[in-house]
Amino acid sequence: MHDYGEDALSRREFARRSGQAFAVGTLGGAVAFPAVAAGAKTARVFRLWAISDAHVGTDLRHHKRESLADAIRQSERGGDDGGPAFDWDVAVHLGDSSGNQGSPKDDEGQEIVRQFGAARKHVREQFYNLAGNHDATFVDERTQWWFRKWLDPTGENTVSSGVDPMNRPYPVVGTWERYTFRAGNLLFAMMSDRNDIGPPVGRGDRGGFPAGAVTSATFAWWKDLVEKNPDSIIISCHHHMLKQTTVASGEWEGFTKTSDGKWKSDYHGYFPEGGPRGASYLYWLEDKPDAQAFESYLSDNRGAIDLWLGGHTHTGPDDQKGGRSHIERKWDVNFVNVSALTRCHGHRHSTPMSRLFTFTEGSEKVRVQCYLHTSQYKPQGWYNKVERTIEMGKPFRFAVQ
Repeated sequence: MHDYGEDALSRREFARRSGQAFAVGTLGGAVAFPAVAAGAKTARVFRLWAISDAHVGTDLRHHKRESLADAIRQSERGGDDGGPAFDWDVAVHLGDSSGNQGSPKDDEGQEIVRQFGAARKHVREQFYNLAGNHDATFVDERTQWWFRKWLDPTGENTVSSGVDPMNRPYPVVGTWERYTFRAGNLLFAMMSDRNDIGPPVGRGDRGGFPAGAVTSATFAWWKDLVEKNPDSIIISCHHHMLKQTTVASGEWEGFTKTSDGKWKSDYHGYFPEGGPRGASYLYWLEDKPDAQAFESYLSDNRGAIDLWLGGHTHTGPDDQKGGRSHIERKWDVNFVNVSALTRCHGHRHSTPMSRLFTFTEGSEKVRVQCYLHTSQYKPQGWYNKVERTIEMGKPFRFAVQ
């Protein structure tokens, strides 16, 4: 176990010492990017680290493994197995911080905050979080109290979460359930899963049902955001992928069949009462099954967004199911399942990994790299075989036009 508190910089002290990282001034409400010296030939870049599914309690319980803290340490200082350190500007964690099958508890929330404290070169506020199905509380509890108390994207519970909204490099606009932040002309739409609504959408007596859920209010918010920001590069983030976009995101693709023809758990736990048909994707719009609200909109408005990021389905970087990999393009939109930091939750498929997206000033092209956080599959570090270059609908700009 590690103690991160004694020699770590305070958030305010870090911000004071790091003035070179966040230059004075704002760009459309966001902190300005570092200046480039006159005559410099290297194009400026913005690096987004996309992580998901840390399932902190599961890894700690089964292998005393610090799934979140290990990844943070590796990014900043390199890994014990030779994985290199790498630079990043902001990180998004796309849900399932908890590994609890029931409603998550305070002890796991405290542990997650402790593991965020592994950071030395970054501050807590450079991590932007949303809720996954395992982060959901029961329908008879205060709505999503655990996520709001411990992950707290808006900083409403600074004492427990350690998130001070004044320290955000790019300010959050919205609520814990749905919010935006801007970095240059990148507009992030962060949408939390709403698996707390109650069965069959939410939790049963045991387990967080895997099928993803969103409220009609969040869908309306997203649609309005898309239509009002045609000049932005819109990055939509939800814990779940959309239907038939990436590996194992189709109907019944979370499971396999037994010799007698019955479904059994595979990528996801099989709960017959919880909408198993859609266990691998964003299935519910409130209590409407297989709603496909986002899919229908994107089919009718091709290229309306540039990138959809999610997790939920943990699997190795080379895996394909339904003829789809982790990175696919559909409706002129790029879809990326960044997969999981956990090694123990859904252990049959889980390979701890994350993605680094590098945006370059003036370019539509984005480099997408895969980092393996253990050596269980291939050597720790960059797995170049699955590196991709994807294309946005417009060039990335540091300054909003």
